[in-house]
Amino acid sequence: MTATTDGSTGAAAPEATSATTAPPTDTTPEAAGTQAAAGRAIQRATDFLLARQDAQGWWKGDLDTNVTMDAEDLLLRQFLGIRDKATTDAAALFIRGEQREDGTWATFYGGPGELSTTIEAYVALRLAGDSPDAPHMARASAWVRERGGIAEARVFTRIWLALFGWWKWDDLPELPPELLYFPKWMPLNIYDFGCWARQTIVPLTVVSAKRPVRPAPFPLDELHTDARNPNPAKPLAPVASWDGAFQRLDKIMHGYHKVALKKLRKSAMNSAARWIIERQENDGCWGGIQPPAVYSVIALHLLGYDLDHPVLKAGLASLDRFAVWREDGARMIEACQSPVWDTCLAVIALADAGLPADHPGLVKAATWMLDEQIDRPGDWSVRKPRLEPGGWAFEFHNDNYPDIDDTAEVVLALRRVRHPDKVRVEKAIERGVRWNLGMQSKNGAWGAFDVDNTSPFPNRLPFCDFGEVIDPPSADVTGHVVEMLAIEGRSHDARTRRGIEWLLAEQEANGAWFGRWGVNYVYGTGSVVPALTAAGLPASHPAIRRAVSWLESVQNDDGGWGEDLRSYRYEDWKGRGTSTASQTAWALMALLSAGARDSKAVERGISFLVDTQTEDGTWDEPYFTGTGFPWDFSINYHLYRQVFPLTALGRYVHGEPFKDR
Repeated sequence: MTATTDGSTGAAAPEATSATTAPPTDTTPEAAGTQAAAGRAIQRATDFLLARQDAQGWWKGDLDTNVTMDAEDLLLRQFLGIRDKATTDAAALFIRGEQREDGTWATFYGGPGELSTTIEAYVALRLAGDSPDAPHMARASAWVRERGGIAEARVFTRIWLALFGWWKWDDLPELPPELLYFPKWMPLNIYDFGCWARQTIVPLTVVSAKRPVRPAPFPLDELHTDARNPNPAKPLAPVASWDGAFQRLDKIMHGYHKVALKKLRKSAMNSAARWIIERQENDGCWGGIQPPAVYSVIALHLLGYDLDHPVLKAGLASLDRFAVWREDGARMIEACQSPVWDTCLAVIALADAGLPADHPGLVKAATWMLDEQIDRPGDWSVRKPRLEPGGWAFEFHNDNYPDIDDTAEVVLALRRVRHPDKVRVEKAIERGVRWNLGMQSKNGAWGAFDVDNTSPFPNRLPFCDFGEVIDPPSADVTGHVVEMLAIEGRSHDARTRRGIEWLLAEQEANGAWFGRWGVNYVYGTGSVVPALTAAGLPASHPAIRRAVSWLESVQNDDGGWGEDLRSYRYEDWKGRGTSTASQTAWALMALLSAGARDSKAVERGISFLVDTQTEDGTWDEPYFTGTGFPWDFSINYHLYRQVFPLTALGRYVHGEPFKDR
């Protein structure tokens, strides 16, 4: 036994291994054949992944979301007066290519048309010169009118339209910059919002206060059900309801906008500018994600920062780095970039697939990850001022917002590498573990970025009608942290046990777990089961058996697993969808950890991965299996189709990592 840093005792953390443990013994010819085929698939997938490692040691796959990123990029350039033909044509080429046959745009592959996304895409194509009478445009505008027109679009879409006079600022929810002065204990202070919402809302309070209008280059009458009355009045919800209360609060804030003290309003906007600038990263972005960067640039420009100011020059340059240029000349904007996440998952996959722990690619990746550890406080320290930093972020540059999920997975990755600087690795892991433990919420679980970010009020604001704006603990993040703590010899730590208890209480009646950051119950279950077994729960535990039974019950006829994003909204979509490589891998990782290696379900799942692998060693996966906001914002991580199948195949052939250590 070894002493942990908090004085408790736990099993010693395992030494980094080569991940080449002897494969389990099989007796049937069928199993031997499946194992041999899996071994060949591993070799092809390993070669593919290694060939795509950057010279600095990292991996990064493209990150697909939806065309609102591209539309808003063009609207920003129009607003700033910097839109050029080459960028416009390339963006329009991409946006047109994403339009569905019915004239709409969806938020995920194979999904239904979505109103706000369709409106923004339509406006972007109008900017690019597409005629409203063109068949593809006429289909889109007709569909928009059938669903209530611009009046039924989300708030963020109507804000973009208000910037050009296509919508009235008075007809938008109000969010004053004085919000920045709310003390930390007060409801609706900015730290009640999740970090992604906080970074977006602060600059939007400036935009809301300034209410700018640039000349519209064309009318949008065709997107209203009645252009003479574009925003027909709606009855308020009952005053005794939450919706009714917040609707009336919004009316009060609209009244305040008219009487706000000029000195206070100016001071609040200047404070917002300082807050924004203090959080700009070294590469010019904000939080490593596109939406805060776009609104921060607009807000600072409205406050007098010209486009040649170093802050804005760096901000605009960072937005250009979110662009992916495709072979056909189309330009796609990534909402975010995920090199730390992709790299730690790639290391885990390669190590579990049998790559020696001292392989140069793994060592180089570990060195790069060590360099990315964050050693200064960020917004998380507002609620944890005495906690020492030590986490990792998702992106290249995001020192203000390290996240708990990345930190857990980086530690798990580092444990798989035999790095020449063992002392540095141990110190980095110790700091990462200590930081993750310090970020545990009161209920024993972990959120993604903040502690106890669970206020019920932000989601009630009329302004916040798009996606999650708080960051409560989730089963998938908690599972990854528990797994990491177990591998670090902390299975019996009281904080780990609280996490386990929370996970067991969160299991659905059908045996699955909800997936906050991946689609959906397959992801949640694939994250939690390996954590529980790593922490010592036996395969015979009722929770594990229920999870196994559920996974077996939703396996597709082709042997794979798939789950559509509609499972976030509709009960009958749980565990249902076209089979994908990444979701099949998540199910297999859970089943393998639960001791079901010799089951028919596992054999069929492995065969699905082997049979669907392409000749170059990867898998085709157009479906979106990553989650930004459940249902509202979905992600296709291009490396998911690579790292997770390789991990599952490796564990099938070589056994569970750290088993019996």
